[in-house]
Amino acid sequence: MVVAAEKAQMDPKGLSRVEELFNQQIETGVHPGAALAVYRHGMPVIDLYGGLADQETGKPVANNTMFVLYSSTKAVTAACLHILWERGKLDWDDTVASHWPEFAQKGKEDVTIKHVLTHESGFPDTPSHMTWDRWHDWEAAVEAMEQIPLDYKPGRVIAYHPRNFGWVVGELVRRIDGRPIEQFVREEITGPQNIEEFHLGIDPSMEERVAKLHPMEDCDRTSQVTIYNRPEVHTAVLPAGGGIATARGLARFYAMMAGGGTLDGVTMLKPETVAAVTAQQSEGLDHSLDRQVKRSMGLSLGDPRTAAPGKEDISTFGHAGSGTSVGWANPDSGLAFAYITNGFRAEATNTPRLSVISQAVHDAAL
Repeated sequence: MVVAAEKAQMDPKGLSRVEELFNQQIETGVHPGAALAVYRHGMPVIDLYGGLADQETGKPVANNTMFVLYSSTKAVTAACLHILWERGKLDWDDTVASHWPEFAQKGKEDVTIKHVLTHESGFPDTPSHMTWDRWHDWEAAVEAMEQIPLDYKPGRVIAYHPRNFGWVVGELVRRIDGRPIEQFVREEITGPQNIEEFHLGIDPSMEERVAKLHPMEDCDRTSQVTIYNRPEVHTAVLPAGGGIATARGLARFYAMMAGGGTLDGVTMLKPETVAAVTAQQSEGLDHSLDRQVKRSMGLSLGDPRTAAPGKEDISTFGHAGSGTSVGWANPDSGLAFAYITNGFRAEATNTPRLSVISQAVHDAAL
């Protein structure tokens, strides 16, 4: 555990409560293993890890254990477009096809970049032929996005795009900047910000450090757990949900965002850019998730996993990962947070375990 409580204006007793809750969830079998990292005003205040990285072998979670992020990946993916927007390389109301002409098929001519980031593009479902064994083939994903038809008219319906979001954003980055998104992330985000462990596609030599996902007793997506335990999936570039990281790596990204785009003297975005891309853009019923949502440019606002029920704050922005994790930042409090578990749960029990830890961190801030 890393504590700079006095300088970071954190309550030591509150931080002890966070650690107690973290250990309690592991000890009571809420999940086999987990990692938690928190920054306040750019300083690390919590760095916890514990439990089992692999329940079957008894391998413990170590300091350098990495976890599958699922859609907690999306915040970093969206930041690539935030950077390009700040540089004047795109406008939010640009059609995707203006940068990627082949995309203008099957009614998608009017889909804008803003539609993509707010999940209002109108093609939420992953094409059935894009099974896990094709995820390594970026050109196949590009063609699938070009050929996919609309389910809804763009801009009319909020419907979460679990995988298509990442393929479209990733190809937009490549078309606008010229670099594949994994290279862009390394050279523009993780490298300059000294984020040592966040990867879109790991090197095979890192596989032994990836925690194994475990379906918990109420898991409603066991097949998804099996797929995301495959080494072939870990090495694939999946910008929507295949990021692999440590909690401290993801928390460091959010610390930069909480600091207005700067961390440790290194600036990734201007404060006004961070304010613009985290401002609310849409609100309503998400037809994929069947719940009310608020979104900015690629980020969730006031997500129920970021605070106790009734205490959600629209100034808290971030993204959660299916059944496992959440990352968020709040510029008002200066908090940045990442909590990643390897126990996949249904939302009925996943949301409470994440929100109780999130709330404890809020409560520890003086």
